[in-house]
This record gives sequence, structure tokens and C-alpha cells, in this order.
Amino acid sequence: MLNIRNVKMEDLTEITIIESLCFPIEEAATKEAFEKRIRLIPDSFFVAERKGAIVGFVNGPVIETPYITDDLFREIKANPLTGGHQSVLGIAVTPHFQTRGVAAALLAHIEEAATAKKRETITLTCKEDLIVFYEKFGYVNMGDSNSEHGGVIWYNMVKILS
Repeated sequence: MLNIRNVKMEDLTEITIIESLCFPIEEAATKEAFEKRIRLIPDSFFVAERKGAIVGFVNGPVIETPYITDDLFREIKANPLTGGHQSVLGIAVTPHFQTRGVAAALLAHIEEAATAKKRETITLTCKEDLIVFYEKFGYVNMGDSNSEHGGVIWYNMVKILS
């Protein structure tokens, strides 16, 4: 069974390892970035555990605009209590647990938390090959992102919360 909970600082090593397994070094968040996110946005940083081991996570700050900007990968601030746009800066599932519904469960969990806090949208960027995956969960492709993160082309995906 999958257990999803808020992140704790003790999760840092496992999260950093999973990130390095899922993303090339140019795109992967650093240990320092994760430390900052765990400290500042634990209310929108969730880990999925199976039998006590972390198998995936999702995280991102609440932002004022409906699209992610590259500065968020360097600088974030604590989330407002309500409102704003829930961003997803990262979602990663350890390779052994991919295609088993872990990412879907994490997306559902962050959406539930965002809805409870009256966020307007959930916003993320993805590469072209993942557009169809996110569309299955109700995200709409809003076109090319201005992001140059990792030197690749990203697409803005937005889900309106009601």
C-alpha cells in the first residue's frame, strides 16, 4: 500500500537519490534546492512511501502567476495560506515503481491539498513526450514555456481547480 505524507528533513538523502535517477544532471534539483524546499514549502512537498521506503515525491511552491518561471528553481518563498497557483517543480518516481500509479497518486494528492487551500490552478512544465500523460489527468497544454531550464524545450501544462 502507498502512503503519501508531507516531507521531512530526514527524507533529504532519499529524495536527492530519486531525483538523480529520474533527471539528467542539468535538470535535476540539487540537494541545496531540496533543503530549501523542505524548509520553506513542506505544505506542498509530498513523498510517497511503500513499506517505509520513499518511492516518489512531488513538490512546488505556490506562485502568483499561472506559469512557472526559471527563477523558481533557484529562489522560492513560503506559500500563502490560500489562493495563488500551485506549481509542480518536480515529480519523480524511483524507476522500479514507475508505471504503477505512484505519479498519479502524487498528482491527486497535491491537487487535493491545492483545492483545500483554494488555489486557482496547478501548473507545471513538461517535455513533449509527457504532454499526453498529464492530459490524462486534466491538464491542458498551453504551449511552449519560456523556461530554458536544463537547455530543453518545455511545455506549460495547467489544470484549473474549481
